[in-house]
Amino acid sequence: MPRIGMNPSRGKKIGQEPSRVTMAVLTYLPVEIGYFEHRFDVTRLCLESMISNSPPGNDLMVFDNGSCSRLTNYLEDLYGTGKIQYLFLSSQNIGKMAALKVIFNSAPGEIVAYTDDDVFFMPGWLDAHLELLDNYPMVGLVTGFYIRSHLRYGTTSLDRFAERKDVIVQRGYLVSKDVEYHYIENMSRTWEQYQKEVEGLQDIRFTYNSISALASSGHHQFVSRREIMQKALLEGSNDMLMGKMIELENRIDKMGFLRLTTNESVTRLLGNKLDENTLPAGYSIGNPKGYVLPVQKKIKSNNWIKRNIFLNKILQRLYNWLHRYLFS
Repeated sequence: MPRIGMNPSRGKKIGQEPSRVTMAVLTYLPVEIGYFEHRFDVTRLCLESMISNSPPGNDLMVFDNGSCSRLTNYLEDLYGTGKIQYLFLSSQNIGKMAALKVIFNSAPGEIVAYTDDDVFFMPGWLDAHLELLDNYPMVGLVTGFYIRSHLRYGTTSLDRFAERKDVIVQRGYLVSKDVEYHYIENMSRTWEQYQKEVEGLQDIRFTYNSISALASSGHHQFVSRREIMQKALLEGSNDMLMGKMIELENRIDKMGFLRLTTNESVTRLLGNKLDENTLPAGYSIGNPKGYVLPVQKKIKSNNWIKRNIFLNKILQRLYNWLHRYLFS
């Protein structure tokens, strides 16, 4: 069939330059039972805290790694209202490392603010990250919540930086017990388990150009320059759904880049079940005012158990009870 006319986009330029920062979230909710029973609310709060507490003018990218329809419907709703600028919906879980490669190769911004889907973002979080990224030399990763055990790896560049004469270095137990307890509760640790995890480690605080930062970073949430992560991700491959993130941080350290955490916590961990007590004062886990959650689409099935709504609910409740009994 012959072409009729000319494509109207031919010869036109892009109307808007991409923002300097691309905020990126990796989401995954395969089912709403067991470990994932409350994950939709966690993911929703993660996204909405990032959207609400970020400065205007930064793009948001979401890569969904094969989630159920309730979450993908919600993401499409955010995309349709312009809250998400770039949305990737994978039909299957391709693994975290492969998803990171898609994100960092696709993000238009020179800086990417990445997060897993179980992090809460407080006002000023992005500016606090960028302050370190822009003012410290050779920064690879900046995280918003300090975890002492992350000092067990990737410290070669940190040790080298601590030797500089223009850097003030403090060592000791420098973070509040509230930070430690928040980590323990959200990672399902006991105090005894945590003590073994951080045995022999002390916090390190740098002050450089009058700006303080804690040594080390996390891989659950970080801000990084896109080109640094692209180079680090090129060296690694992984056929597992999760894992190899510590190896990724070690590669960044070997490349000569610092791993830092903001001096004050500007993010929070959410775990896999929301709890009002773990959020900063003044924040609620209730639905945002005026926002209606999308209706989950029903999927036809030939399985009579799945079609029996009453029996299905009983079995799901039994599964959830067993999960809570075994892992609480």
